[in-house]
Amino acid sequence: MNAYLLVKWLHIVSSVVLVGTGFGSAFYLFFANRCASLEARAVVARLVVRADLWFTTPAVIAQPLTGLWLAHTAGWPLTTPWLLASLLLFALAGACWLPVLWLQLKMAREVEAALAEGRGLSVQYGHWQRAWEWLGYPAFAAMLAVFFLMVNKPALGG
Repeated sequence: MNAYLLVKWLHIVSSVVLVGTGFGSAFYLFFANRCASLEARAVVARLVVRADLWFTTPAVIAQPLTGLWLAHTAGWPLTTPWLLASLLLFALAGACWLPVLWLQLKMAREVEAALAEGRGLSVQYGHWQRAWEWLGYPAFAAMLAVFFLMVNKPALGG
């Protein structure tokens, strides 16, 4: 196996980890947030934060490093329309993901505090939950579009 194929493999695996962990975590927290059990919410929120730390963050770092190396090695200028669109969509997903991380931490802390204090969740939790969900939709759609562009490499714009 040559270096290009190894880096390409790392790029593909990290993309799967990034999108798979993101979608899986979102799925579980989305439905845990609709359950009355604070214990269930606490467990899922704690695991979602860990998954982002252990899996998503390294994948987010690996994606641009491997992708830029692959583009350079293959001789594709970053202004190649499908590549530029992919980079912009990845940046959009990242711009959504960073506040999602912050919201997940706040939600996890709030549900843990509510459990420890024997109270219900604050009204603010609902606001964080909705913002978390609405930031997830464009991030996920952007990553699906990146997958499409990476696989098809369409001639865009003319």
